[in-house]
Amino acid sequence: MHEQPSNPDPGITSGTAPGSAPRPAAPAAAVTATAPAAPARPAATGAPTDAPTAGPPPAPTGAPTDGPSPAPAGAPPLAPAAAPDGRVRRGGPVLLAAGLLLAALNLRIAIASVGPVLDGIEHGQPLSSTAAGALTTIPVLCFGGFAFATPALVRRWGMHRLLGATMLLLTAGVLVRLQPSTAALFTGTVVAGASIAVANVLMPGLIKHDFAHRSGLMMGLYTTSLFVGAAAASGLTVPLENALGTGWRHTLALWALPALAAFLLWLPQTGSRRAAQAADHRLAPGGDAPGAGATGRRGPGLRALVHDRTAWAVTVFMGTQSLGYYALLSWIPSLLQDSGMSAGRSGWMLSFSTFPGIVASLLTPALGRRPAGRAPAVVATVVVCAVAYAGLATAPVSLAYLWMTLLGLGQGAAISLALSLIVWCTPDAAHASALSTLAQGTGYLVAALGPFGLGAVHSLTGGWTTPMLALGAVLAVQLAAGLLASREHTVGVRESA
Repeated sequence: MHEQPSNPDPGITSGTAPGSAPRPAAPAAAVTATAPAAPARPAATGAPTDAPTAGPPPAPTGAPTDGPSPAPAGAPPLAPAAAPDGRVRRGGPVLLAAGLLLAALNLRIAIASVGPVLDGIEHGQPLSSTAAGALTTIPVLCFGGFAFATPALVRRWGMHRLLGATMLLLTAGVLVRLQPSTAALFTGTVVAGASIAVANVLMPGLIKHDFAHRSGLMMGLYTTSLFVGAAAASGLTVPLENALGTGWRHTLALWALPALAAFLLWLPQTGSRRAAQAADHRLAPGGDAPGAGATGRRGPGLRALVHDRTAWAVTVFMGTQSLGYYALLSWIPSLLQDSGMSAGRSGWMLSFSTFPGIVASLLTPALGRRPAGRAPAVVATVVVCAVAYAGLATAPVSLAYLWMTLLGLGQGAAISLALSLIVWCTPDAAHASALSTLAQGTGYLVAALGPFGLGAVHSLTGGWTTPMLALGAVLAVQLAAGLLASREHTVGVRESA
């Protein structure tokens, strides 16, 4: 098996709910593009400030709220977020942001660390090649399948408390793989994949809820954390194994430490279970929408998005870019080796593409923050990927660094756009959570077909030109979906009007 580096796809940004009244604990909430927020009223003693405040019903709008509207003058860089018990979250916005980003760092480590030692797992367990390959495919299926369980879990636990639970469960899943049995190896992989799936879905709603006026910055840092975590896991696992001399099991178990650290850093944000449920229930699909106390509205369920074209455009964009990413993650080393490159160098080229991906993932949310910049960003992303595909099909070895640089830039920008669109295209955290569930649940199930599909086309044709043309056709669908998702339209605006 070939070394598999980072898996940044995940795989979440933007403005506040139209017309929602800012909480007293977060006076710097962003002003919407169409309807100014109602003045904040002090909460009663002991009342949770995450509960919606009374105010005028939101005005319908056709534009995403994370547009050019500036934050109020004098707003701090990161406004404090209110805890479920009505107090400012412990440690303030810096600790809250650090907890989110450390959690994000863990969302690819448990998966990306397996690829570099996959040959050792296959011979030491022992496993067939098919079973060993399943260790890298099962997590992607988990990302899609378990994503749809997130709304029910949010209604039971609350978003902030649930994120802490995912980090603890992720720690357990990684440690389960220490047991010397095939059942423990696959059980730990499923537990880790399920934990990451839920956290994937939570991130857009949490960023929308806690950092609405700095969502572009937080989305850039979030997607960058995905790349950095995956790159660290793929690049350090083998050196750690060599240094420890204890085998792949103990090396993989070491990656439980950052997950445990993320749980401990996030612990102050969880609050009590009852308070978290009351405060965060409205953020789950089907829960009370912001402002429900005044209007009686309910938050959107997945059914409410079925007839929304923008919601499906975001979902298709997420699915197609993920499919291309996972397909090439599995097969680029084989493509390069079939063209005469050594196995060691082909693995390095795949790892090298991570570095331009980090740069693109950090910068793209800032470039697409304004609605007018989103369509050009989508076009640029697709064009860069298309050039990389063409180069890999025609001259893969002679200009390998150029093609892998372009591929990293295109893939990094694509995943960053896909996750950011979830927040840019929604009016509030409740809609962001619903769209995140639909886009990531469906998108990752589609993505799981990528490695099998590209391998099947290669087997039928015996070469790589036709498989790359097939990925080019997927790019055409990605372009159409991205342009549709870039329109100035807010998902669920009719349902929330």
